[in-house]
Amino acid sequence: MENKIKAYNNILELVGNTPLVKLKRITEGFAGNFFAKVESFNPGHSSKDRIAVHIIEEAERKGLLTEGSTIIETTSGNTGFSIAMVSIIKGYKCILAVSSKSSKDKIDMLRTMGATVYVCPAHVSADDPRSYYEVAKRLHKETSGSIYINQYFNELNMEAHYQSTGPEIWEQTGGQITHFVACSGTGGTISGTAKYLKEQNPKVKVIGVDAFGSVLKKYHETREFDSNEIYPYRIEGLGKNLIPGATDFDVIDKFVKVTDSESAHTAREIAKTEGIFAGYTSGAVMQALKQLNEEGEFGPKDNVVVIFPDHGSRYMSKVYSDQWMEDQGFFDTNTVSETQKVQYIKE
Repeated sequence: MENKIKAYNNILELVGNTPLVKLKRITEGFAGNFFAKVESFNPGHSSKDRIAVHIIEEAERKGLLTEGSTIIETTSGNTGFSIAMVSIIKGYKCILAVSSKSSKDKIDMLRTMGATVYVCPAHVSADDPRSYYEVAKRLHKETSGSIYINQYFNELNMEAHYQSTGPEIWEQTGGQITHFVACSGTGGTISGTAKYLKEQNPKVKVIGVDAFGSVLKKYHETREFDSNEIYPYRIEGLGKNLIPGATDFDVIDKFVKVTDSESAHTAREIAKTEGIFAGYTSGAVMQALKQLNEEGEFGPKDNVVVIFPDHGSRYMSKVYSDQWMEDQGFFDTNTVSETQKVQYIKE
């Protein structure tokens, strides 16, 4: 009897082919057409699923991983979740060095997915032995049979998006994309996607989003690393205090910087206007769109695609917490706290 059951072999087969959604209310009055590539539709709820699967399967093809091997990585949370998810399916152990800037939600999710988690201080230099970069390197040396993903300097990070995200966007827009805007952290998403899009049409303009407190924008403009640019900021998965080898600055046309506060409020605005429960970096890229629109970057016939990298559920104790927003000084007299909208009926 013919098997008519239609099912996926495992959750990893759901990675990629995320939807492109037209933005309407939040871009009302903007010049141009705006579309979000909603990466939370990946099974691990972020764009990092793409690189986790690609890098790990490449390691398998090269014989670097065997059953029971240990995968080690540095992460602000999303890559770690994706690696933990892939490790479960493929039978590997997972150790993650996480920045203390990562939300409690993310850290709890990593533990739930079976990973061993080391939380490292965020506001130390990259070469400090306590930094999550150095802790991951040490754990790799101490753990026999382990591999270190090292997403910040792994060209497979870019390759994953060159092979998937770029072609998907090109097909979904029918080749009519004029601008591609994405946050830059490790740089894999923006670099790999941009490389593919520019090969199809060199006129596609690529704009990276950076954080105040990060070195990327100035490095892009001067090719000089300026440590004076570095200071603590709150957005996760955006910006860096080092220059990632996984970033191809030559395929990025310009950078724009966004603030912690405006990005947080804009993330909330996305939910209220478009019904998309998006993460902090999605708020950052949307905030960048607002600034670019005010600068006259876009024309009425432009088709602009942005990446919404992850899901809002990973920021319940941060961006979507009124208490956290208040503690950061992000609320003012003109801001209505979400808590004020909740009314309790006495039992």
